[in-house]
Amino acid sequence: MQNIVDFIKQTFKTTEFIPLHEPRFIGNEKKYLNDCIDSTFVSSVGKYVDTFEREFAKKVGAKYAIATVNGTAALHISLILADVKKDDEVITQPLTFVATCNAISYIGAKPVFVDVDLDTMGLSPDALKSFLEANCEIKNNQCINKTTNKVVKACIPMHTFGHSCRIQEIKEICYEWHIALVEDAAESLGSYYKDRHTGTFGKVGAFSFNGNKIITSGGGGVIVTDDEVLAKRAKHITTTAKIPHPYEYVHDEIGYNYRLPNINAALLVAQLEQLDGFLKSKRELALKYKEFFSKNEIKFIEEPKESKSNYWLQAILLKDKQQRDEFLEVTNKNGVMSRPIWRLMNELEMFKDCQKGDLKNSKYLEERVVNIPSSVIL
Repeated sequence: MQNIVDFIKQTFKTTEFIPLHEPRFIGNEKKYLNDCIDSTFVSSVGKYVDTFEREFAKKVGAKYAIATVNGTAALHISLILADVKKDDEVITQPLTFVATCNAISYIGAKPVFVDVDLDTMGLSPDALKSFLEANCEIKNNQCINKTTNKVVKACIPMHTFGHSCRIQEIKEICYEWHIALVEDAAESLGSYYKDRHTGTFGKVGAFSFNGNKIITSGGGGVIVTDDEVLAKRAKHITTTAKIPHPYEYVHDEIGYNYRLPNINAALLVAQLEQLDGFLKSKRELALKYKEFFSKNEIKFIEEPKESKSNYWLQAILLKDKQQRDEFLEVTNKNGVMSRPIWRLMNELEMFKDCQKGDLKNSKYLEERVVNIPSSVIL
């Protein structure tokens, strides 16, 4: 394993500690931040919020983008836009970051777990179809879970590490079963499936700009949609549901203080300007890793068929849990940060009683997948 440590340190041209992913602020970040500070508009109103929403929508090919304070907030509001209510059920994958299930829980809905595909690490349309056929029926244009008698209101696939799941097939299944498709595209800015950007297949999609994402403002998120009514509602309820007025404070429903501050948007505008360069660097790094690991008989996880991945977090597949644990210990002990994929959501205390299908692929990946340093190389 020492040769792997040496290769990564040579690749990143350093003998210092190498983090899993760190941001790069090499463009107009300071210029736009200073301009924002000078304007005194540093909260949720300002030109950088408007600019970012316009430019982001254009970048991913959506009609509307609504900026939020973080990706979890974006996903929470996306579920509200999809009419998910307390006691509804939402199908998702167990192999995901906890924010996916947290957002479901904020509403009082309950996750239902179906398996992932081995090649995409994202929700499997085959597993989704099998679960629905075995457990659900259509009544009054709603998908009803025959086991629980609850409405299955939405489905949230997640594009793991920026690798697109088979989202078009999932979309078709959701349509057939009267289930709203909400995409968790938190990790997949710059990723495409069949030449269409991830996050734009469903009714709504949610992205994240946390400090470890491909572009960041330290936090931040965004909702995208092609539905003008949903876009206006998203902007309304993320700004405390205040009815527009020059000076009076009247709110017409329960709202959320989820809007992105202008000062964070200033960072994101500058970061978005550099996205193409970041993507190019990550693809070049992926090619280096692929070549190196092919000689070490370790599988480097590549973009799935018919997809173009952003390679946000580079990942490898070890032969078993023992080799995974050895890899994690050696790399981290020698100043190269690596981490295992997430613990399965159905194994966490708060979700252990949720209904689930056969999760053999998810368990296989949980025991073997490791992320390795993935920062943009300058």
